Amino acid sequence: MNAHTQRFSIAGAAGSLECALDLPESVAPRGIALVAHPHPLYGGTMDNKVAQTLARAFVALGYAAVRMNFRGVGQSAGEHDAGHGETDDMELLLKHMRQQYPNVPVALCGFSFGTFVQSQLQQRLIAQGTPAERLVLVGSAAGKWAMPDVPANTILIHGELDDTIPLQAALDWARPQDLPVIVIPGADHFFHRKLQHIKNFVVEMWHR
Repeated sequence: MNAHTQRFSIAGAAGSLECALDLPESVAPRGIALVAHPHPLYGGTMDNKVAQTLARAFVALGYAAVRMNFRGVGQSAGEHDAGHGETDDMELLLKHMRQQYPNVPVALCGFSFGTFVQSQLQQRLIAQGTPAERLVLVGSAAGKWAMPDVPANTILIHGELDDTIPLQAALDWARPQDLPVIVIPGADHFFHRKLQHIKNFVVEMWHR
């Protein structure tokens, strides 16, 4: 993301996983933000612009923002596992980060396919009694993946002109949960020329 991004790897269930960490300047992180990238089989990587934008937003909020390449992407070993193994790996990354930064809150953030992974992980954390404090889901994978329900304080952001995951699918998923959806007018699935709105909404709404 920038010259200060730290690259490292952790051991995943299917082999080594390539990760990237960005830290706030001059202060100890007040939390951990895990960022999940879009679909690995369609060019998704941790360096995706939306994933990087989410990382920047959380660094601005004082969080340690960490991303990883899912199985089979970049230097990460293994093969795509339809979200199941990817959720396992994200849980391992969270465990690693909690060892580095104990006793701080956790945020789960995802874009597209990454929203499926993070919503699945939140279900596990709720069952364990250690839920993330809040989720940010951008271009949620509703209608393409079996998205579970998410907490009421989840921040949902979607593009008006998304032709990969239509806005209507996101609304149909959010409606039974009574979840508001932030719609960015004119934005496509990848938020071309609209990335600043994602960062602004996350920073402005995080503490509400």
